[in-house]
Amino acid sequence: MPFLELFDETLDINSTETYELSVQMSPDGFSFTILDTIRNKYVLLRATDPDENKYLASDKMSGIISKDDFLTKHYKKVNIVMPSPKFTLVPSPLFDPGKKEEYFSFNLIRNENEVILSNKIPDPDAYVVFSVQKAIIEIAKQFWPAAQALHHTRPLLNQVSHASKSVAGHYVHIHIEREFFNMFIFDKSNLTFSNTFNYRNISDILYYVLNVFSTMSISHDETIHFSGQTERYDDLYSNFAIYIRNLKFTEPSGNFTWSYVFNDIELHRYINLFNATNCE
Repeated sequence: MPFLELFDETLDINSTETYELSVQMSPDGFSFTILDTIRNKYVLLRATDPDENKYLASDKMSGIISKDDFLTKHYKKVNIVMPSPKFTLVPSPLFDPGKKEEYFSFNLIRNENEVILSNKIPDPDAYVVFSVQKAIIEIAKQFWPAAQALHHTRPLLNQVSHASKSVAGHYVHIHIEREFFNMFIFDKSNLTFSNTFNYRNISDILYYVLNVFSTMSISHDETIHFSGQTERYDDLYSNFAIYIRNLKFTEPSGNFTWSYVFNDIELHRYINLFNATNCE
């Protein structure tokens, strides 16, 4: 399985009670990072991806955690990010915690092996109601019983909504996961479009995005901000550049910095993992 590890020489396994741990777990991969809260600096990143055309089984995920020298330590705080294509947004004034399964079922089909969860989102003022695999949430509770599971749009929208306030017109953000992508559009700082699209190839992504642009009368001169599983000059970027003039990659932002060991990686690929520390 592909594996990435970056760590600063100041990383101290005996100081984890002053560290903040953020974990991202899904069938598409497992990754975690450590923030030194005294210096507000990220000092470690480890990521394990499944082999091509395969998924990370829950037993493999449990094995990764139990065998890792850092993941079984005690931390100042633990954040758990769970990417999932199945979610819906419910305005806060209409949200009833006891009805989250009804909200979900109104828009999406729940599988028997899924659990329905919810997170409060400050901007827009709403709740994200989402599903995760029961086996994965049970692993999270086993190792970090006090940590709340965060849908990946919770840290993502936290940054995107803030960034949209500096743009007078449309602010378009596309987040790419392995088999789906999220598209958010803000207009004058208000969320006007939110949707998830499953895709098989780059042509699917391009088709869906350009169709939304056409339907919402958005000019091709507008900027698209990308995050997730894409990078500059890859096939996705090159295909979009034919139609959209301004393409940018959104890096995580917050009250933190990175060790120099992160200089050579595409930080936008781990935007939700790094931004989890911004979620209260």
